[in-house]
Amino acid sequence: MSNTQRYAMLASHLIESGSLLRLGSLRQLILGSFLVALMPLVALLWQSHTDLTRLTRMTIDETQQIAGLVSNVQQLESASVVLERSLRQFQIVKNDAAENLVSNALDRFGERYTALCFAKVTVQGCESVKAVFAGLQANTAFASEAQLIPVLASLRQSLTDVHDSVDEAIESRLIQQQQDVAAMQARQTWLSALLVSVSFGLILLGSQLVINPVRKLKLIIRMLARQQGRLPPLSTRAPKELVGVEKDLHWLGERLAQLENIRTALLRHAAHELKTPLASIKEGCALLSDGTVGKLTEPQQEVMSLLTSSTTRLNTLIEKLLDYNILLQQAQATFTSVNVEEMVNQCIEDYQLALQNHNLSVSIEAKTISADAELLRRILDNLLSNAVAHGSLNQTIYIRVSLENQTAFIEVANHGKKIPEEKISNLFEPFVRGEGARNDNVIGTGLGLSIVADCARIMHGEVSVTDVDYAEVCFRVAIPQQEEQ
Repeated sequence: MSNTQRYAMLASHLIESGSLLRLGSLRQLILGSFLVALMPLVALLWQSHTDLTRLTRMTIDETQQIAGLVSNVQQLESASVVLERSLRQFQIVKNDAAENLVSNALDRFGERYTALCFAKVTVQGCESVKAVFAGLQANTAFASEAQLIPVLASLRQSLTDVHDSVDEAIESRLIQQQQDVAAMQARQTWLSALLVSVSFGLILLGSQLVINPVRKLKLIIRMLARQQGRLPPLSTRAPKELVGVEKDLHWLGERLAQLENIRTALLRHAAHELKTPLASIKEGCALLSDGTVGKLTEPQQEVMSLLTSSTTRLNTLIEKLLDYNILLQQAQATFTSVNVEEMVNQCIEDYQLALQNHNLSVSIEAKTISADAELLRRILDNLLSNAVAHGSLNQTIYIRVSLENQTAFIEVANHGKKIPEEKISNLFEPFVRGEGARNDNVIGTGLGLSIVADCARIMHGEVSVTDVDYAEVCFRVAIPQQEEQ
């Protein structure tokens, strides 16, 4: 088994056993993921070093063998030239000195022949050289030049065959070496792709081990912001730092729930406690205004008119607070089929007097949608009230309902002063009142649009300010359509 396979098996074992998930801290998780992700790259470097070392050693060995073959061939050819010259001299002078030269030339030729033909590489033509060389050793004295020439020609031909055989062997070695290098490169390419993929997968796994707890933290924060109910249980296999943050968020959720309960109870009790003395004050104002306890002068009647108006407004504010408190306690919506046009006509009846006083008309383009009837009625009531209070006089209020991609869009638009962009961001916050004078000269509570936003949120929708070509101000409520419950 190669080192690469061992590293790959080790990485797979780490993934399957989940040992990374048992790391205690975020630092350990990051360092552990980094080290494990480096293992395939280290294996790749080691394998590359091993292949490069083997290729270098193989190249050196082949080069030495080829150089040795070429050197032996050159030395054998040189020895043959010396042998031929010695034989020709002996053929001419035929003395002891010439015979010694021939003997020395034969010995040298034999040594070169042995070095070449008995090497590791098989060389063609050595047998014919051996036969000619054996003949020369047996008989060096030729009767005439004519007898020597065929022998020398046979020797030259044999040496030519040897030279060609060596060239073919060298070329074959080079081709084999090129094939080995190409195979090594292909193996290295596939190995690199495999190990880089494994390393990339390990990087993704390590990042996922960090991303998943962070996503859960974002989910918890979003649930806290939207008050979406019970938080998910604490993680048991996340880094301890993120688990600590999660515990703090759970504590914060419990604290926010306590504060919400306190706020709800305070609103409920304060509103109910205020209604009792307010009813008494209102009844007393009515008795004084009717003259039951005595006739009032004109200045006194004016004061009583102001008191009656103030008590009426205070009563309206308390009812709005109670309505807002009830809305905050509603956890989910009940979707039914609602005839929006009929509901809008019911809202118009409640504002008929104000519409007549301001000479306002209402244009309705509505259809049946799926929504919570009570929440939708509150949305329409508050948006229509806002349009009557802030819209231009002697104009038209537009109410249009459309369906697109399983989402109902309710638009309530009116003519008037356009809302500045910088005011839109906090327009739907509680107790935020719009700028400019109202048509009814009454100071608003600042809860109308906040109630619209909360009603839309409970139905998994949203409200926004949008631009239309038929009016200056338009509020759009988007409500995803669901099956009737």
